[in-house]
This record gives sequence, structure tokens and C-alpha cells, in this order.
Amino acid sequence: MSSSASSSVSTSAQASHGVVEDRGLLAREPARQAFQILRVGFTVAPILAGADKFFHLLTDWDQYVAPPIARLLGGATHGAMLVIGLVEMSAGLLVAAKPKIGAHAVALWLVAIIVNLLMCGGFFDIALRDLGLALGALALGRLATVYGSTDPAHRR
Repeated sequence: MSSSASSSVSTSAQASHGVVEDRGLLAREPARQAFQILRVGFTVAPILAGADKFFHLLTDWDQYVAPPIARLLGGATHGAMLVIGLVEMSAGLLVAAKPKIGAHAVALWLVAIIVNLLMCGGFFDIALRDLGLALGALALGRLATVYGSTDPAHRR
């Protein structure tokens, strides 16, 4: 084999080896991937759910206000849902900007939603789903301690 052909083969091997190395790096960093997936999910979902409090495209959100809370609000559940929508959108933005803090804020918010749903008496399935989401938010908060810093000195 000529030296130019040998060099060409060597360069191709190096190029394909680099691709394999990149894939290997990603495969060795599943926790970083999990952090990124959870961060995107806990940014987008609260923003969409919060925005929908204004449009009711997904559901009639007012039905999820527990009767004791509705009485406390004097029946102004829709106005409360608009405020809740703003809080949820803010929580999503906080996850995007400061995932360690935002993840814990979302987890606490989900616990409050769970308590409200249990007070409603008929939304146990949604409360259970939200418990799973709260646990996911807590996992994001833990992962953010390693991968969430914008300071390269604090990154792994």
C-alpha cells in the first residue's frame, strides 16, 4: 500500500474513531443526559400548563380547585387559576435559569397541587401522577448539584 493510501486509511480510521469516542463519551454520561432531559421537561411542562390556565385548551383547570379552597377564594377560582398559571410559568423559567433552585420550587408546588387534589376527593390518579412528577423534580434538583452550574469550575 502506498504511503498516501495508508495515510488516507489512517485518517478515515481516526475520523471514525473520533465518532466512536464521542458516542462513548455520551454513553458514559447517562446522568448528564438525564439532567438535560429532566431540565427541558421541567422547563417546558410548567410553562405550557401555566399558559393553558389562560386558554383552557387542555382542560377546564377551574375544576381542580378543591371546594375548601374555592370557598376561601369566595368562588373566584378562575382568577386564582390565572395567578397559578403565572406561578407555574415562572417556575418553568426558574428551572431553565437556575435548575437546582427551580427543581425544588417545582417539587414543592407539585406537593401543594397533590394536597389540593386530595382535598377534591376525586382526582387520586392525577395526585399519584403528580407525586411521580415531584419525585422527578427532586431528582433534577440532585442532578443539578453536579451538572447545573454555569461556572465551569463547578462542573464535572
